[in-house]
Amino acid sequence: MPTPIPQSEQVVVTVCFAPGEDADWFAASEKVNDLLHANGTPARRYHVRHRRLIGWLTRFLGYYLLDAARRFGAVTMAAGGRKGRLDLTGTAAKAANDAALRWRAWNTHIAAATRPAQPWEDYLAQHHADPTKLRLAEARRRFEQQPRVLAMLALSFDPYELSVYQAGEATYVGLHWRIALIGDALITTDGRLLTPASDSVADQFRFLNDACGYLRSLQSRARLCAVAIA
Repeated sequence: MPTPIPQSEQVVVTVCFAPGEDADWFAASEKVNDLLHANGTPARRYHVRHRRLIGWLTRFLGYYLLDAARRFGAVTMAAGGRKGRLDLTGTAAKAANDAALRWRAWNTHIAAATRPAQPWEDYLAQHHADPTKLRLAEARRRFEQQPRVLAMLALSFDPYELSVYQAGEATYVGLHWRIALIGDALITTDGRLLTPASDSVADQFRFLNDACGYLRSLQSRARLCAVAIA
């Protein structure tokens, strides 16, 4: 069974609607509440696509979009809307570029100056194997006292992404452009909840690959809505 989404952290759920189905913010909230027993707010994650021939006009129109944001009057981002109006390619490309810059900075300032460290997942597995032998607080202390992890904390890199950073640029970038499109979970048009099977990076990739494939299969008239749960 899929792992329940932790409610202590902010997570993003992508809600999908079939063409012709009611797809406003209230409908998305209902689906999230029914499956996750949680409330959320719209998450403006998607860049908006403008058609080449009439792009000067569509740039200022918010039709088929949910919770659109504007810059100098032009629509730039949205929490969702008709798939054909969302620039999913641009959204993924922006996330990939940002992730590549982060990884290269990490490689220059962290990896070049420190030895590889044991990722958090290893300590967490030891804790789960015998919680009385290795308590969670002690597992966290041992993980964070490693020189590479301390360097990441000092330079504001997320140390809990260590295993993905150490896997290389392509892996790190590949994870983050998928997350930009999907978030942490996806609700299909027929009401199924897709989540990673565990907290491991491998299971996260399996989930994201399946979810991205599902997203590609949707018609351009299908609608999406990204919901942030605190």
